[in-house]
Amino acid sequence: MNVYLAKFMTYFEIHRMHREGLSVRHISSYLVLNRRTVIKYLNMSEQEYESFLIQQADRKKILLPYEDFVRERLEKFQDTSAAQMHDWLKEHFDDLPAVSQKTVFNFVCWVRDKHQIPVTSTEREYQMVDELPYGKQAQVDFGEYNMRSPSGTRAKVFFFTMILSRSRFKYVWFTDRYFTSELAIIAHEKAFEYIEGVPDEIVYDQDKVFIVSENGGDIILTAAFRAFTREQSFSLHFCRKSDPESKGKVENLVKYIKQNFLYNRTYHNIETLNSEAMSWLGRTANSLPHAVTRKMPYVEHIIERSFLQPYRAHTFKPVVFSTYAVRKDNTISYKGNFYSLPIGTFKGKQTQVCVRTEDSRLIISSTEGNQEICSHTIAAGRGQKVLKTDHNRDKSIAVHEMITQVAALFPDQQKALEWLEIVKSEKPRYVRDQLIVIKSSIVDLDAQTLGQVLEYCLENHISRASDFKSIIGMQKKEKRADPKIIPLNPLNGKVPQNALIQPDKSSIDDYQNLLKQENQ
Repeated sequence: MNVYLAKFMTYFEIHRMHREGLSVRHISSYLVLNRRTVIKYLNMSEQEYESFLIQQADRKKILLPYEDFVRERLEKFQDTSAAQMHDWLKEHFDDLPAVSQKTVFNFVCWVRDKHQIPVTSTEREYQMVDELPYGKQAQVDFGEYNMRSPSGTRAKVFFFTMILSRSRFKYVWFTDRYFTSELAIIAHEKAFEYIEGVPDEIVYDQDKVFIVSENGGDIILTAAFRAFTREQSFSLHFCRKSDPESKGKVENLVKYIKQNFLYNRTYHNIETLNSEAMSWLGRTANSLPHAVTRKMPYVEHIIERSFLQPYRAHTFKPVVFSTYAVRKDNTISYKGNFYSLPIGTFKGKQTQVCVRTEDSRLIISSTEGNQEICSHTIAAGRGQKVLKTDHNRDKSIAVHEMITQVAALFPDQQKALEWLEIVKSEKPRYVRDQLIVIKSSIVDLDAQTLGQVLEYCLENHISRASDFKSIIGMQKKEKRADPKIIPLNPLNGKVPQNALIQPDKSSIDDYQNLLKQENQ
């Protein structure tokens, strides 16, 4: 279509939508135009808009002196991009004016249109292939999609999908976590159970979920996925990188799931979404005739499942871990809540832990997943801080060493050891917590006051760290309320002889006599 005509059609469409009562915002969104452009066109008559287009066409081109160079290059290399042409111009012409990439792009388009130099691109040749035998192949892919919750917030979901190449029988499973090898294995098992068997071959992308390294063509699988494939005994076919056409059936299925099932659907929770997906598969995805085969996938699957290998449940159930970064304050953020970790877990910006869920518990382990660090009850809602007092303890030293270190902070270490042993005997399970409170309470406390508090605790059989802290607080409060007054006496109590001299005093009569004399 002529560019001039296309622009006039846009102009008339803007005015038509405006006459129908649509807002400028709606028009700009629908036509993908800036709202200021829409307003400008609405304020123009047809004659004004035509003059505007003529003026635009006749506008002086700053790159016109370089037309011959651009034309020669485009005739020789027709697939040259505007960005590459911009670089060539800067390379060959030192006097090239400073222009934007958009200016170069428009000029290259103008030169192509003027000299009839079309853009050429190498198209990949495609050829329809024969239908594969029943049970021969399935294709697998992953996808992700941003949904909206009832409250209007965004919820990101991830999905695994499988399609049988012959029958086009489909399966999809959703999760709210990024896929790992273990989670992908669970998805495979659910798919095999749904399609009632295992195909001879499955086609994949070179995804990091499955592959550790390409190794020059010798694919190295993750340990968990390698064990799973050996047990199920299906062969693997990995497409080359940047070659999605090799598994076009599942690529189309991913688009179908997004545009037909997920589009404008409200997200409540992952269980509800999977239940809705199963209903969609039954009533739509596997029930409507396929566009190519003109057959219902459900009917074709009845034939194909007898050709599939029998499905055997995976003997080793993988534990599903997700990796989370550890924050500076030795916590992790999980679904909007914060969970504490033992002090010292954070060892730099790259510190991570593995997280999994068991019923209502959150299990936090080392990155290898083989050493549990701690566990928490999963909090409801968002913005909660789930903390454990035990995580503030310094467990790097033994209890008796910790007692010795705290006793060394007192002026009388022997009496301090005696009292701390009493504290230990009273609270054997919480002795570390007690010592931490005592240690934090005596910071910046003078030795005399500390000794007095210790004596008071021994005499009154006080053996709780909280009581010890309260007594210290009272002592500090009394000191602030009754400050010591120190009199200043720079003469050191000695009065000099000059200080005893009395000054002369004038009589008021003298001043009255002087005033009378001035008045006379």
